[in-house]
Parts: sequence; structure tokens; C-alpha cells
Amino acid sequence: MIIENEEDLAKLKVISRIVYETLLVMKRHVRVGITTKQLDSIGQQNLEKYGARSAPILMYGFPGHTCISINNEAAHGIPSDRKIKAGDVVNIDVSAELDGYFGDTGATFTVPPSEARIEYLCQVTRKSLKAAMKVARAGAKIREIGQAIEQTAKQAGFTTIKDLGSHGIGRSLHEEPHFIPNFKDSKDMRVLQEGQVITIEPFISTGSESTKTADDGWTLLTGSGNFSAQYEYTMVITPGYPLVLTTLKNQAG
Repeated sequence: MIIENEEDLAKLKVISRIVYETLLVMKRHVRVGITTKQLDSIGQQNLEKYGARSAPILMYGFPGHTCISINNEAAHGIPSDRKIKAGDVVNIDVSAELDGYFGDTGATFTVPPSEARIEYLCQVTRKSLKAAMKVARAGAKIREIGQAIEQTAKQAGFTTIKDLGSHGIGRSLHEEPHFIPNFKDSKDMRVLQEGQVITIEPFISTGSESTKTADDGWTLLTGSGNFSAQYEYTMVITPGYPLVLTTLKNQAG
């Protein structure tokens, strides 16, 4: 969406703060022995505290309030009785709706003891998000986002997952631009507009460049032994650096 007034911005700030707070609350409980269903319940309780509704359930009938993906699961992992183990790489993605507006955020966490290579993967993914945000300004080509992410990944010896990407958001979870690649697409001539609300969420991998859907119909898997990381912000495009909405600086009522 394109922000049209102060009410749009105020309500987007509220729901974006709620999903970010929910992510941090869940992060505090990531530990050996907890199940992903228990983690999801913690996220559910925090969303419901504010009257927010899980976007995956609302939009797609997803069997969980949040997406929790482990190790070679890149995204859309279903909360279950699976227990988190030492050395696991855990991605949590939280999106929700309140008063007709949507917010979306995500992050990847490691469970000690973790490999130095995996910690580096997470570091590089965060770096790629920052690099993409530096070029995401009004008038820039959308493909510059993917170019920044891909360059950062390649320089570190990693790959990007090409069938996953960022997206527009606002009055729906996924809006125009519906798919913002994690790589440079020279044919993509779309331009970012001032006031446009988008996510940027790089998916960077130790080797895989694509995913396949698991038998559960939801979980997106990479290759066996592969690991990936994702970090995601919801933001507003400006003439300069984007305005990040997924932050605790916003008041949630």
C-alpha cells in the first residue's frame, strides 16, 4: 500500500510494533527442550493480548499462529511437538493484523553450541538486510534490493534462495509489489514509491538456491544438511533511508 494519511501510518506502527514485540518474547523462550508448539503458544498469547490476529491463519488457514522453521526448513514451518535441540538453527516469522492493517517480521536464532559458520551465516544475512535498506528509497529500482542482498551473500561465500523474497504489505499481508527477489533481476523495471509499505527479508543459504514443499503442504525445505537464515523488517519507503516500523519504539496502545 501507499500511505495516504497519518492514520495509516499510526495504525501500521501499532501492528508492526506488536509483531516485533511478539518475536522478541518468543526469542526469550528459545531453548533446548521446548517444543515449537509451545513457542507458538507464547506468540499467540502475546498477539491476543493486543487483540491482534495471526496473519497466516487469517489469510491462508495456516495450522499455527506463527511460522517456526528449523535447520533445513527455510520458511513456513508448522508448530508441532518437535523439541528444539542443541545446535539447532531456528527461524521465527511473526505476522498479524489489527484494525485492518498488517505487520510482518522475522529473525533467525541459534541454539548453543552453534557452528562458527552458522553464526557467520546469520551475521551476513543481517548485513544483507542493512545493505538492501540503504538502496531502498523512492525512485530506486526494486531490483536494487535483490542486487544488494545477492552481492552481500556472494562475497561471503553463500547463496540466496531465489524462490523466496520480500513483498508489499499494508491492508493485506501480501500486496504489490508481490515478489521482491533476493537476487538481481535485470528485467524487473519496477520502481519504489514514496510512502510505499514493504518488507525486506533476505533468505541466505549455505548452498541451496531453491526450496521444495514438504509433505505437510506448508513447510519449505532446502537441501539435506543445508542451513539458511532470514531477517525481516516492515518499513515505509522515503526519499532517504526507510522508516522501520517493526521496532519497540512504536507504542502499541
